[in-house]
Amino acid sequence: MPSDNPAGDPAGPSGAAGMEAAPFSTRFAVPEGWGAHRMPDMTGRLAVVTGANTGLGLCTARELARAGADVVLAVRSPARGKAAAASIMQAAPRSRVEVRRLDLADLASVRRFADGFLDAYPALDVLVNNAGIMAPPYRTTADGFESQFGTNHLGHFALTGRLMPALAAATAARVVTVSSDLHSLGRLDFHDLQSRRRYRRLRAYGTSKLANLLFTAELDRRAAAAGLPLRAYAAHPGFAATSLTLTGRSAPVRLLMTVPNTLVAVSPAQGAVPLLCAAALPDLPGGVFLGPGSRSGMRGSPAVLVPKDNARDRPTAVRLWEVSQSLTQVVYDFAATGRGARPAPRS
Repeated sequence: MPSDNPAGDPAGPSGAAGMEAAPFSTRFAVPEGWGAHRMPDMTGRLAVVTGANTGLGLCTARELARAGADVVLAVRSPARGKAAAASIMQAAPRSRVEVRRLDLADLASVRRFADGFLDAYPALDVLVNNAGIMAPPYRTTADGFESQFGTNHLGHFALTGRLMPALAAATAARVVTVSSDLHSLGRLDFHDLQSRRRYRRLRAYGTSKLANLLFTAELDRRAAAAGLPLRAYAAHPGFAATSLTLTGRSAPVRLLMTVPNTLVAVSPAQGAVPLLCAAALPDLPGGVFLGPGSRSGMRGSPAVLVPKDNARDRPTAVRLWEVSQSLTQVVYDFAATGRGARPAPRS
């Protein structure tokens, strides 16, 4: 069983984390009304989207393909992934789409996916860390982590680190990690990261989404310090009508959710717009958090947002990074370069 605090209290790579600007301090005005219809040409770029067989992931992958990118769908179910790939190619007939299996709740699966990808492709231009689970009953991953923290954060942390050789080899790679406005509910207890003492479903979800934000801030900082042109972004869709809020729920809860999903929520296609903005908007500075720009935060055109204070603490971001490296046994090598050939993805 993994220890909750294996790395102690690291000082960070420079020992001066507290002297830097707080995460997510950058201001940037997204062009008014930006949407998928304004995607730039992405011909010749390669993207990996996790959880791309449905919902936000499918919509994100489809629009990237429509813009000309080659897309790898990283999914738990290859059969569902192939169905998603067929729908993408129907919407974008010239697209090149490949399906590869990935289970973020199993670090061995993450390693196999990354090794296979690096053998096939020397460079990766866009990684969209989209897949996730929300508020299930308490259970653990294959490696003994609380399922939401293990899947939503540690799985993507390990995946990004293992794909770093390909990201480092790209001209200007982007890593987009999907967070949530519910990060405000999160609380990182480094003595109980796996929620063994007390498990609250929504708080654990909020904690995993808080970890996504802190990871994004620290990834962007470390990549810049290493001189890499890689930029990291966090994005949230607002209140989107996806299967995330319904999976694993009882029939009464699913019935109850049909009301807000019908009357309030935006479509998955609209919810994917902040993710697409992070993946493709030219000149977007790294280390920003994108989401719907309305006052409610549930809908609207994408805008750069300021997350809650719990996501803007640099020492916490540094500590989480070091603990995550220890828990996953994935140490980031920002000097690595890609390996393998880059054939066209198989349809």
